[in-house]
Amino acid sequence: MPNVQPAREALGRRLRELRTGAGLNGKEFAERLGWIATKVSKIEHGKQTPTEEDVRAWADATAAPADQAELLLAQVRHLNEEYAEWRRQLRIGLSARQAKFGEVEASSELVRNFEPAVIPGLLQTPAYARHIMAQSVRVHQGVARDLDEGVAARMDRQRLLYQPGRRFHFVITEAVLRYQPGPADVMIGQIERLTVSASLPSIAFGIIPFDAVYAKYPAHGFWIFDERLVTVETFAAELSLIQPEEIELYGRVFDMMREAAVYGRDARSIMTRTLAELGDEQ
Repeated sequence: MPNVQPAREALGRRLRELRTGAGLNGKEFAERLGWIATKVSKIEHGKQTPTEEDVRAWADATAAPADQAELLLAQVRHLNEEYAEWRRQLRIGLSARQAKFGEVEASSELVRNFEPAVIPGLLQTPAYARHIMAQSVRVHQGVARDLDEGVAARMDRQRLLYQPGRRFHFVITEAVLRYQPGPADVMIGQIERLTVSASLPSIAFGIIPFDAVYAKYPAHGFWIFDERLVTVETFAAELSLIQPEEIELYGRVFDMMREAAVYGRDARSIMTRTLAELGDEQ
């Protein structure tokens, strides 16, 4: 499951620099703060997120300048804010959630999306989207059940694909074409749509074949909006990553996935073969 580890480790490194700059080893520093030594180690190695009180105490103990202390506090607040619980978001409704995501897309010139298990939302058919959203309703208790409105809002987001000046780069694994959220005819219709969408001038569309060699295993899907934001969805939460080193990391991972993918005629060949096999199975 993806997490906030890169940002937590970056914060830990900055705090360790303050401690070593003050000439204190981990044991001495823990004693000064009245902490157990393992707490200092966990924070510095990104195994534990410090509280704002922890950071203030750390800054005081190392005589950190006020502006540096405020920067560290801002990082802690960001770590807490970027882990937004799905249930809290979805209570406002599926359609509201789609509208919010659409605003981020609309403010971006380049959107990159890697998906190892699901068709990207901007390329989904209404039938496919309905089955995917229905899963969220079943899994998350207390979620608003505005399924029709949620599907309509997701379809409305797709208008961006036809707006001048927009660029979209999607990479999926071949397995995505095999995971069926509903009856076979839903997946057949979805793949037929993909063959059309992949030819749009605003879209680059790649598929990583089953026999591809991965430079990095496809742990989870993610979106990159220009060079300013990365979003990652887990079963429990959505993460919003804005630190430059986090965005740069996900950019490198996307490039690894892109290099393993096939495009154009080769991608269409995979989709055509999958359609034929699904038709035979049906």
